[in-house]
Amino acid sequence: MSTGSGAHSAPAPNTPHDTVSDDATATPQGPAPDVATGPAATPRKGTFSSLRIRNYRLFATGQMVSNTGTWMQRIAQDWLVLSLTGSSGAVGITTALQFLPMLLFGLYGGVIADRFAKRKLLLFTQSAMGLTGLALAVLTLSGQVQVWHVYLVAFVLGLVTVLDNPSRQAFVSEMVGQDELRNAVSLNSANFQSARLIGPAVAGVLITAFGSGWAFLLNGLSFIAPLTGLLMMRTSELHKVDRVPRSKGQLREGLRYVSGRPDLLWPIVLVGFIGTFGFNFPIWLTAFDYHVYHQGAGTYSLFNGLMAAGSLIGALLAARRAGSRLRLLVGAAVLFGALEIAAALAPSFWVFAALLAPIGMVGLTVNVTANSSIQMATDPLMRGRVMSLFMMVFVGGTPLGAPVVGWVTDAFGARIGFLAGGLVSMVSAVVIGLILARVGGLRLKIDLRRGHRHVAFVPRVSAAAAAAASASTERSMAPAA
Repeated sequence: MSTGSGAHSAPAPNTPHDTVSDDATATPQGPAPDVATGPAATPRKGTFSSLRIRNYRLFATGQMVSNTGTWMQRIAQDWLVLSLTGSSGAVGITTALQFLPMLLFGLYGGVIADRFAKRKLLLFTQSAMGLTGLALAVLTLSGQVQVWHVYLVAFVLGLVTVLDNPSRQAFVSEMVGQDELRNAVSLNSANFQSARLIGPAVAGVLITAFGSGWAFLLNGLSFIAPLTGLLMMRTSELHKVDRVPRSKGQLREGLRYVSGRPDLLWPIVLVGFIGTFGFNFPIWLTAFDYHVYHQGAGTYSLFNGLMAAGSLIGALLAARRAGSRLRLLVGAAVLFGALEIAAALAPSFWVFAALLAPIGMVGLTVNVTANSSIQMATDPLMRGRVMSLFMMVFVGGTPLGAPVVGWVTDAFGARIGFLAGGLVSMVSAVVIGLILARVGGLRLKIDLRRGHRHVAFVPRVSAAAAAAASASTERSMAPAA
């Protein structure tokens, strides 16, 4: 159970009627398990309930503008690298360099986020991100851009993200409080995916008509919006969170905290596998567009738009959901891998395109469910470090997976690359689901009889209970004296 000054805000345990996810989240010690999913009877909130809070409205508005610019830059960056090199592997290297700092330094970003005021940290990081976009715009519009320039800018952007991600994740609770946290996390994802619908479409038009440089320029200017929103916030209305004083061993303390909590550890491991091998869409979509279907930047934008539409639906559904059960996380992860396998084997362009929306919806469900479950279960004093670990494995695994996936895609084709990512995602979800069930004292039951639930997790009978039942049976069967 969470301890310390933030323990009073930890969610209450679920009822005994919850299934695999809920039972599997119990901590090893203490009589009352601390559960990541919140109470089963939580009343359903409105889809946009957290937008009633002024500070969060300002934050969400600014993020909508800058997220649109970010997606424009992502599309332009991937297409620029592919145009300069003709290699999916080079796109993978760019992606890897952007996320390598998260792998190397991600945990330190969480330590810093726990020590300092999140709003001030975000003013710094958002300014730095805007400058990286402007730098790439100058290089591209002047005609001097080379692929190593893109690599360098991607790496610098990754360094800034190390601090921006945990600060932004933890700042949400300061704006909305614990009661609206799950809704705000879901709306953040809806915000990001809405921008993903607009950004690629605008980028496709700009790249086709004028080139990638204008997309980079607009992205750099878009960060004026979140900076304005942060400056306009009423700091008196922020929820006070005690900052952690500087001391030795804070990084190890965060790791020990997570390692002792199965409800935090195994979801983080699962999203690590999926983030490393299942979310390499810049590589796969450019490869299918360029090498399989022989299309251009407009089709690449279409692919991203379809995924964004599905992701937006998934985010809005998540915003209405009262709880975030781990069984939903595991089930969505299994389905996510299966959909990727189906897309890899799609027989035609339109079948492939049609599968992108459900992939986006289910992938977003995995991300939001893991994110909100982990945040709700974490002591506020630990939240920066825990979320930095979450983002480190989810995003920071890309430098490990992207070059491998890019090489597989180049060597064996886009379909094999996509297929491999889907297989890893699905198998890891199945294995971790079984581990969570075992931790929660559950077992898998398969019943093929008509009218019965064919696959379900049921409580595992303990050895002591089985021995007691056996002894009772023997006594009842013994002849009377």
